Amino acid sequence: MSQFKSFLKIMLQKTQKYSRLRSLGVVTAGATALCFGITVYQNKDHLFRTFVMPAVRLLPAETSHNLAVMACKYRLYPVSDYMDDMNLHNSFFGRLVSNPIGIAAGFDKNGEAICGLKDLGFGFIEIGSVTPLAQEGNPKPRVFRLINDRAIINRYGFNSDGHDVVAERLHKLREREDFNAVIGVNLGRNRDTQTPINDYVSGVKTFGPVADYLVVNVSSPNTHGLRDLQSKAKLTELLEAVNHARAGLKNYEKVPILLKLSPDLDLDDMKDIVEVINKKSCRVDGLIVSNTTVARDNITDIQFVNEMGGLSGEPLRARSTMLIAQMYELTRGNIPIIGVGGISSGQDAFEKIEAGATFVQIYTALAYEGPDVVERIKEQLSAKLIERGFSNVRAAVGSNYKQYLPSK
Repeated sequence: MSQFKSFLKIMLQKTQKYSRLRSLGVVTAGATALCFGITVYQNKDHLFRTFVMPAVRLLPAETSHNLAVMACKYRLYPVSDYMDDMNLHNSFFGRLVSNPIGIAAGFDKNGEAICGLKDLGFGFIEIGSVTPLAQEGNPKPRVFRLINDRAIINRYGFNSDGHDVVAERLHKLREREDFNAVIGVNLGRNRDTQTPINDYVSGVKTFGPVADYLVVNVSSPNTHGLRDLQSKAKLTELLEAVNHARAGLKNYEKVPILLKLSPDLDLDDMKDIVEVINKKSCRVDGLIVSNTTVARDNITDIQFVNEMGGLSGEPLRARSTMLIAQMYELTRGNIPIIGVGGISSGQDAFEKIEAGATFVQIYTALAYEGPDVVERIKEQLSAKLIERGFSNVRAAVGSNYKQYLPSK
């Protein structure tokens, strides 16, 4: 209860910074959190989706996001008592994880809520994107719910506390004897930087000693010019610099580096990327497929069709699964893939896995379904593996990737 009191204190402090109308919204958020706290501590998780989530959706999208992060930060959610089935256990870049379900970057941008996210049952946690210098990101409003499509459009623009602050948080976590979460740090560049490659190099040097893996994010649509780094020449220069920086990390020169890709790549783009990462000087340990999309061709909430930003959630599901299958084929299954995009059920996760993903991440489903979605996905995925005759999730990876390739 002490965490809950601290949470309420901070919520009340925040009300002093807003107009009366906005204060009412924050107080409403606090009241919602209180109802949530009572609900979960009484073990009535089934009320979450029917009461708490609809109440939270009455708030502005970014306010709800911040509230969810704070609830995880102060560990208001109950610790999951779900025992992961053995068929979900896997090796994650040298670390053993009890399940292949992670939280994608973008939820906990600054490494504030890692312990609370671990409590929910995630197998691994990715924070960020983190930029070298602190920056506020794009002007508000910058997050929009597409409720009918079970989707979100965001144009946050790498709002970040900066390397130093986030690294200090991770150092303190690592010093705790009871801490054992697998943490990835998603690296971004500052919006006004004149040396974008140096921004990523700085990220490798800062977070290599405290992260279990690093992600080179060159695929967010919300920072001008960022996706240009996916071009063949620039990507080569970037990955050579990143690998050189990693090689110089004493005792941490083997920290895994992953590359996060856009879902808006065409086949020629993908072939160029594979050609680059096959070079010894540009090797990556894994791929994350995919980031959010700028496409709006399959949404029904037309009021948002002209909103700039990246689209995530259900409309991205098939597109990202197809890209996973394509990258799995192009890499001949030799590079582990983390599949992201529209996962909200065990079936969705299984499709990503049989398309070629070794692990998966969720984000938007958490906003719509609430924290118990993690347990549901794990339970359903385990059952699906048994149904399909797979003794372990590893055996299912890429087992049916051809089904998800585009028609020729």
